[in-house]
Amino acid sequence: MIEIELDGKKVEIAEGSMVMHAADKAGTYIPHFCYHKKLSIAANCRMCLVDVEKMPKPMPACATPVTNGMIVRTKSDKAIKAQKSVMEFLLINHPLDCPICDQGGECQLQDLAVGYGGSSSRYEEEKRVVFHKDVGPLISMEEMSRCIHCTRCVRFGQEVAGVMELGMSHRGEHAEIETFIGQSVDSELSGNMIDICPVGALTSKPFRYSARTWELSRRKSVSPHDSTGANLIVQVKNNQVMRVVPLENEAVNECWLADRDRFSYEALNGPDRLTAPMIKQGGEWKTVDWQTALEYVANGMKQIKTTHGAHAVGALVSPHSTLEEMYLAKSLLNGFGSASVDFRLRHAEFAVADGVPYLGMPIAALSTLQRVLVVGSNLRKDHPLFAQRIRQACKAGAHVHALADSAQDWALPLRSMQVVESAVWVQALADIAVAIAETTGAQPPATGTATDAARAVAASLLGGERKAILLGNAVVHHAKASSVAAVAHWIAVQTGATVGFLTEAANTVGAYALGVLPTAGGFHAGQMLTGALKAAILLNVEPELDSATGSAAEQALLSAEMVVTLSPFKANMAFSDVLLPIAPFTETSGSFANAEGRVQSFHAVVKPLGETRPAWKVLRVLANLLEVSGMRYESTQEVMSAMGTVGINATAVDATRLGHVFNGVVDLTPAEVRPVVASIYQLDGLVRRAPSLQLTADARTAQEVAA
Repeated sequence: MIEIELDGKKVEIAEGSMVMHAADKAGTYIPHFCYHKKLSIAANCRMCLVDVEKMPKPMPACATPVTNGMIVRTKSDKAIKAQKSVMEFLLINHPLDCPICDQGGECQLQDLAVGYGGSSSRYEEEKRVVFHKDVGPLISMEEMSRCIHCTRCVRFGQEVAGVMELGMSHRGEHAEIETFIGQSVDSELSGNMIDICPVGALTSKPFRYSARTWELSRRKSVSPHDSTGANLIVQVKNNQVMRVVPLENEAVNECWLADRDRFSYEALNGPDRLTAPMIKQGGEWKTVDWQTALEYVANGMKQIKTTHGAHAVGALVSPHSTLEEMYLAKSLLNGFGSASVDFRLRHAEFAVADGVPYLGMPIAALSTLQRVLVVGSNLRKDHPLFAQRIRQACKAGAHVHALADSAQDWALPLRSMQVVESAVWVQALADIAVAIAETTGAQPPATGTATDAARAVAASLLGGERKAILLGNAVVHHAKASSVAAVAHWIAVQTGATVGFLTEAANTVGAYALGVLPTAGGFHAGQMLTGALKAAILLNVEPELDSATGSAAEQALLSAEMVVTLSPFKANMAFSDVLLPIAPFTETSGSFANAEGRVQSFHAVVKPLGETRPAWKVLRVLANLLEVSGMRYESTQEVMSAMGTVGINATAVDATRLGHVFNGVVDLTPAEVRPVVASIYQLDGLVRRAPSLQLTADARTAQEVAA
């Protein structure tokens, strides 16, 4: 640590830091545009010029290293004059369109111009004009004349997203930020460029011209999509979600959001919303009141129980449901006498996990790993924010190896990518285990051949300190999932690594922790989706799109006597008998347990649309009609308190229950079916109904593959 003097105050700062870092530590604001704490230093806006004693001219605070005894003045006449001169230079070409600019009210240039701008301009020449560019459905580059060339967007793509999609062409007054040869911006993290742009050059295309920032109410929430549990600020006007931006949380999502977390809100206001209960009568859908719908469901379930037994009734629960909804769904079915409740919709094997499969470490620890083996995950698309952290680990020298069934661009430097048919992943891991056994002398868990590729992975995993084997969605959905996990666990023990499941959905860990699984005599999801039930309750589930059985599920459910769909959308209308409108995450309170077992609660940010009701309330009332005792909860907080009995509290899943070992012997026979994994913009009902996301290159590619 060295000491400098900053505006008369002594500040201790690590050697190698910049003056800007010292100012941040001291709480002193230095105006800036190009500097961003998560990006490399560019020093090209010059707005952060400060007065450094013994320096002949003002120096950029972001790029001036501190030295012991340095004296810095950020508010001297020399510094202020330099900053005002830079501001005048930045404004000479800037268009005077603040009244129509979407960035108005949250624009750094606008804010700093108040303090450092002049009251009149000395510039008399014509302002430059930059032609607009179409870079896709998410980012608007219609007013690039506003760009001040801070290059934050360029550096973000290169350093954080891993894809340099934007760059600067030409020089001087002809300089432009563009994609070159007419390409679009297709990164799954591209929306962050909107956040970090300090002016109105990059704006949100879906949000464009829909509201003013000062008209919006800001409310905290949590993403309901992948297992990151990204923290959100949901911005609301007139009881409608208008925009979603990140809430900074270094332990979870830092200051970034994946595009599906940011833009899926479009579905909340879409035409597909279900706003009142509906019952199918004579093949036609009729809108009814809640009392009629719930009594119809209760009477139907009682009748089927009398005729076929309670075991003929089952529930399929989406892993994107809240902890409270899952807990009440399980309590309802079990209290009714049924053991058939499951969330493992895309699984092909239904082995019982020993403990709660989870990431195996805090999310933040992904950034510090030195050796990583990822099996069965297109990491960049399945978990964009996890991929971003591992990308940072690569910059620090981490070795990343992948085992997948197709070649994938992860936008990070891989040490090896083994492309192996998913049917023989167990054998491929066994080969790595044999290669490790050659070095350690241990007995491998299965027979195999130490190929050159296997030896390279083995040698890498035996080196380094912080190591992890990460099993993706395709492993969990694999027909030999327990065998893959068993070999991975053996490799981890021998190399000192941890085994972690990346986990598919916002509440996969929570579902395991709650035991939303069939008990003795109950049907698992695979059986329920192939005709085992006489009455099915679908909680936020669209079987054709959310399950491994696909379109076959529709035929199986058509044979049931009653199918009840609880969904925010008009879904499953071909085979359902009752549709009950439940609130999406923005219209209800609840909690999710993310991949590391962190429980994050949130409140409703808008009132329920139409006759929509929170699912936990619907399940509670249905339980009362079915005379299931112990479910008279008045709030989600009461439900959370009840979950304490199964090892979940308001902050985390009980750490003693977090584990990742599947019981079972290693089976080397090839799997007969390929694992079913949702593409990035087909993961759940919200992203599937977000128009802008469905226009992206990733969505179009998935549609072409499906066709």
